[in-house]
Amino acid sequence: MEMQQVRYFLALAGTLNFTRAAEQSNVSQPALTRAIQQLEAELGGPLFHRERQNTHLSELGRIMLPYFEQILAQTQAAKAHAQGLKKLDRASLHIGAMCTIGPAAVSDLIVKFQMAHPNVELHVSDRGSGELLDMLAAGDLHLALFSLPEGPDVRFHALPLFRERFVICVPPDHRLASQNIVRGEDLHEEAYVNRANCEYYDHARRELRSRGILWKKVFSSERDDWVQGMIKAGMGFGFFPELSVTDPGLVTRRMVDPEFIRTIMLVTVRGRPHSPAVGAFVQAARAYSWPRGQLDGEQVEAIGAAG
Repeated sequence: MEMQQVRYFLALAGTLNFTRAAEQSNVSQPALTRAIQQLEAELGGPLFHRERQNTHLSELGRIMLPYFEQILAQTQAAKAHAQGLKKLDRASLHIGAMCTIGPAAVSDLIVKFQMAHPNVELHVSDRGSGELLDMLAAGDLHLALFSLPEGPDVRFHALPLFRERFVICVPPDHRLASQNIVRGEDLHEEAYVNRANCEYYDHARRELRSRGILWKKVFSSERDDWVQGMIKAGMGFGFFPELSVTDPGLVTRRMVDPEFIRTIMLVTVRGRPHSPAVGAFVQAARAYSWPRGQLDGEQVEAIGAAG
């Protein structure tokens, strides 16, 4: 069964006249008649009773009519949806964002993208970096924003967007608040308030231990607001990406010796065909003026067009 046979059948069912049905379908009458005959042969019986002045649907034709109407409607709806996707109309985009990325870093990009493509429905999932990679690989995400010290594996393509330093956060009355910078050795045996989802914690701990520097973890939470609240209350210091510090009551100081800088990347599955919505978001991310962290007059540059 071919779609043109369905269309010819519906045209004839609507006009009950071979000549008018052929004109409506923009084909010759013999071509329409042959198509109807082929359809009848396939279905095993006549669809129309042909009389000189009275062509009408057979019992089989009346039974098949709603099915053919549904086939045509679904086909037209599928084409309309496909065309809409091509024009970014009625498309959806599922973005994963690592939970340690501060919303302020990406919110303007998402708002600008939505304004430019108002018919794209955006979904954002807040997850850890490992879970984001699994969701990308499974097709549950179209793309993701995250960072890993070692970068993603070969299954993925990563577009670097911007870099930000890790800083030390303390309340204003903490002894380290009076320093312009904080060296790793300044933190030895200091009480540490841990962000449970920090993707750099293990990497930083190994580096510090190699230098004989140990932190005393006194509190841990998956929620950054709890962590910042405990720091502000005086429980200990925090180790944060600069742009993720949201509490204005905290003092941030650049950490050196060692210094840790992360690269936020836009990650997709390598070699996987992507929708126009994904392509449009990647272009928007490349063109976006990413925020720049700034401490003590020094900046870590945005790198949106790199890679």
